[in-house]
Amino acid sequence: MTDNQLTVGKIRGLSSTSSPKGIFNILAFDHRQSFIKMLAGKGKPDVAFDEIVKAKASTVKILAPYASAVLLDPIYSAAYCIAEGALPGRTGLLVALEETGYSGSDIGRVSTLVEGWSVDKIKRMGADAVKLLVFYHPDAGETTLGQEQLISAVANACRQADMPLFLEAVTYSIKPGLDKNSAEFAEMKPALVVETARRLGNFSPEVLKLEFPIDPIFNTDEADWARACEAVSQASPCPWAVLSAGVDYRLFSRQVEIACKHGASGYIAGRAVWQEGFSLPEGDRQSWLQDVAVKRLETLNAIAERYARPWRDFYPNLEKSIPEGWYRRYA
Repeated sequence: MTDNQLTVGKIRGLSSTSSPKGIFNILAFDHRQSFIKMLAGKGKPDVAFDEIVKAKASTVKILAPYASAVLLDPIYSAAYCIAEGALPGRTGLLVALEETGYSGSDIGRVSTLVEGWSVDKIKRMGADAVKLLVFYHPDAGETTLGQEQLISAVANACRQADMPLFLEAVTYSIKPGLDKNSAEFAEMKPALVVETARRLGNFSPEVLKLEFPIDPIFNTDEADWARACEAVSQASPCPWAVLSAGVDYRLFSRQVEIACKHGASGYIAGRAVWQEGFSLPEGDRQSWLQDVAVKRLETLNAIAERYARPWRDFYPNLEKSIPEGWYRRYA
């Protein structure tokens, strides 16, 4: 449990992005290049900007009412979903800050911010929270230091704006030739996710968005899954939510249950919820999203609401944390 007390803007931001119980049931739809490839399908050279915007807005309009918040990108979705009324006012909004992909090398991945975009602009547009994704390995030397400097700068900007920071960390291999999808990396992954939670928690994000700490391709023992999630919870000084990382829905629902039973505060799910819909013609897609993806969200919500740890557990006595006359010193 953290000793830090939240400021009023961060309290509001976390309340706006979670359920009344304080659980994160968040739909992720800030995908860019991967989504464009999915939308293009086979034999289509490119996808028009307006088509991307339309596809995102129509999907958000169907799914957002069933999420506590939606995570969107600034390029194709955040402003457009607001302007078109696709995002209900009662649904929280997180907006991504980082550029898609990474620079550097495969064994030294460097995250960068979207050019012309900032925490201040996310605040001004009326969003509830900032999301920053970093590729992270604790032993990548100067690359690790550079990533931590970026995190520190963004965390400071969020403090100045009084907005919550959802910090997403994606692990990777720093050993030449070692694929992340290999058995060798799978053995390393639990310790990597735990150490990542411990290290990045020191930068005081309000929420960590983390990978499931076990690769289910190489380890199907759910007792090991539970122990690994418990270790992440013990290492993280702040609430954490499990991300879907493109796995199929059935597997992700099991991951959400185990993660939430062992300390997670909810989920942030993208492709596990909606990806199959984009292999269908547009008309069929809408029906599929309404019939299948909505039910997926409802089921994930029920799991998280039953088992997850409310974020307020990390910040006790918030009702006593605002002193009389606070507004005079609020800046």
